[in-house]
Amino acid sequence: MRSVTYSMSVSLDGYIVDPDGGIDWTVPAPDVFRFWIDEIRDVDVHIMGRRLYETMLYWENADQDPSLGEAELEWAGLWNPLPKVVFSTTLSEVQGNARLLSGGLAEEIERLRAEPGEGEIAIGGATLAAEASAAGLIDEYRTMVYPVLIGGGIPYFPRNERRVDLELVETRTYNSKVVYLRHRVVR
Repeated sequence: MRSVTYSMSVSLDGYIVDPDGGIDWTVPAPDVFRFWIDEIRDVDVHIMGRRLYETMLYWENADQDPSLGEAELEWAGLWNPLPKVVFSTTLSEVQGNARLLSGGLAEEIERLRAEPGEGEIAIGGATLAAEASAAGLIDEYRTMVYPVLIGGGIPYFPRNERRVDLELVETRTYNSKVVYLRHRVVR
């Protein structure tokens, strides 16, 4: 069965965006960007909410930008054909290789898990991840921890009353002092 992963950049104090919604502190160094390129190769479908979808829309036409480097072009070449499922109650349409849903996250994950394939089902966005976590649907939590305290914003981990035991699977420290942590849910 295909695994569900929740992988995002996070501040040391546990937030994916700052209090103003900014993510400028997550600009990846080349070694971290290379990690994201390598990680997306293992993904068969990416589930995301409206905010992340709107942030990632940049990549739909990024390959037209002559100022992009080789790594950015490689990312765009992998990201654009990747199937995406966007959950939103406010969007009326999506672009690129995306389809729009307004509800039924658990049902969609179970449907995707039943499809043939070995690639991961990636979830991006704290709101969707919180819903998937509450339903016990996340298999791995992956954090790219940046050495910054931002003091508030949207938390990476859902604030619920359910305990989730985790097993550390992998750690990496990058030259930029960013630390990757990969945890598997203990069932």
